[in-house]
Amino acid sequence: MEHTLTTQPHTGDRPRPAKNYLNAEKGIWSWMTTVDHKRIGVMYLVGVLSAFFVGGIFALIVRLTLLTPSHKLFGKVLITAQTYNRVFTLHGAIMVFLFIIPSVPAALGNFVMPLMLGAKDVAFPRLNLASFYLWVLGAVMAVCSMIFGAVDTGWTFYTPYSTTTDGAVTLMTMAVFVLGFSSIFTGINFVATVHKLRAPGIGWFDMPLFVWGIYSTAIIQVLATPVLGITLALLALERVFSIGIFDPKLGGDPVLFQHFFWFYSHPAVYIMILPGMAIISELIPTFSRKTMFGYRAVAYSSVSLALLSFIVWGHHLFVAGQSQLANVIFSALTFLVAIPSGVKMFNWLGTMYKGNISLETPMMYAISFLLLFAIGGLTGIFLGTLSTDVHLTDTYFVVAHFHYVMMGGTVIAFIGGLHYWWPKMTGRMYKEFWGQVGAVIVFIGFNMTFLTQFFLGSQGMPRRYYNYLDQYQPLHAFSTVGSWVLGLGLFLTAANLLASLRKPYDAPDNPWGGTTLEWQTSSPPITHNFEDQPVLEKAPYDYRPEPVAH
Repeated sequence: MEHTLTTQPHTGDRPRPAKNYLNAEKGIWSWMTTVDHKRIGVMYLVGVLSAFFVGGIFALIVRLTLLTPSHKLFGKVLITAQTYNRVFTLHGAIMVFLFIIPSVPAALGNFVMPLMLGAKDVAFPRLNLASFYLWVLGAVMAVCSMIFGAVDTGWTFYTPYSTTTDGAVTLMTMAVFVLGFSSIFTGINFVATVHKLRAPGIGWFDMPLFVWGIYSTAIIQVLATPVLGITLALLALERVFSIGIFDPKLGGDPVLFQHFFWFYSHPAVYIMILPGMAIISELIPTFSRKTMFGYRAVAYSSVSLALLSFIVWGHHLFVAGQSQLANVIFSALTFLVAIPSGVKMFNWLGTMYKGNISLETPMMYAISFLLLFAIGGLTGIFLGTLSTDVHLTDTYFVVAHFHYVMMGGTVIAFIGGLHYWWPKMTGRMYKEFWGQVGAVIVFIGFNMTFLTQFFLGSQGMPRRYYNYLDQYQPLHAFSTVGSWVLGLGLFLTAANLLASLRKPYDAPDNPWGGTTLEWQTSSPPITHNFEDQPVLEKAPYDYRPEPVAH
């Protein structure tokens, strides 16, 4: 990258403005009617973290149920098989649709991306608020579905079971339908913002890599989410009117639902992981104090992942009866997707090489991401290989792989990004010691929980089963204890962040010495983000020392 502006960015503290976005207007009504992207981002953050808490409780119930083959706690059966099916379904649906998909783009992306572009707000502020209320409506509908019988289909809602089972399947699928509109509106808004609201002097290759990741994610949201909406609408019509889209007795095809669902849901995997990768692309150069290695390659790899994600859905159907030729093609395409992910890993490690690495809490989460996502990506190759996938399909190996990518990837990156931008969002600094302790405990607990499940799956333990053979009990018990350790780490992390809100503003404008534009405004930012039009003074991640004047 060639840049002529090399002025050192502001790193000191300017006088803190009396009115920032948190206190410019007071009262709940001012928050409910705001069009400030920062306030909307904070409201999204509160919402998705609440969903994460509920989904996490369901996860702990699942692990506690599987502690022993008898499912007994203190001599009593904890939950029945039917309730177990509902609990793991709600865990999956809440975590995927209410937490992971909106967590980084809608929460952190809403807050940070306009600041990084030097913009006053997103392109369509009212549409931004509407997308939040659609998310709230979808969340309320999902909660109501729990009250009116819940769902026991698994979060994928596979036919023919989902069209015949009792429970609030129609209400839950309509909840996801509404959440899809929220995702589409957010994607449209972000694409328009990146194209139209960049500050003067910011070209495409002057944008931070976080913006590239959010932009690529937005493309998937706009193009793929309508397919999910149509699919779930057809499922609801099938249940209510028996129209025969997926019912073979009426001329339908139940496998067609899987094709429709995964044509959205595999790109949705990248709606989840691309923003996490985008966060890591901010943390590693900042805490390595080194220019990003291969900036353009990382930017292009984000767009490549977005495009390639649309052509690999068939690897979810290797054992569903599709032709051998289709299986071979989708297997080869699955390997192709590994290339842009490998490019990112290589460039992140290249950035860290000989860097002046500082192990603050965000960087500890970034390193955790590298280790966990590497395991998740490698095991994805096993599942993309036809000879091994036939054995591993629908086992705990798939559960472990999915969690290493989604939680070991997206959630770990999300927590790292939350620590990174917490001073900018709140104006407060958390306790660094407890942040590091929480990061270590989360890493240990996560691996105790899910690394064990690779062994369970390779030995033939099916996923989603309530009953299991005694031979699997030691590994299940170890995984359950790991979930408690993981929960403890997440609790310490939340307590540390929340405790920082009780003290006065104490965060510097640029606590980490970052070079992107969000660090050129106050902590927390004023309502319109910047006091003056921001100017790009250095290339993103340019940590080269300034030449000394003689």
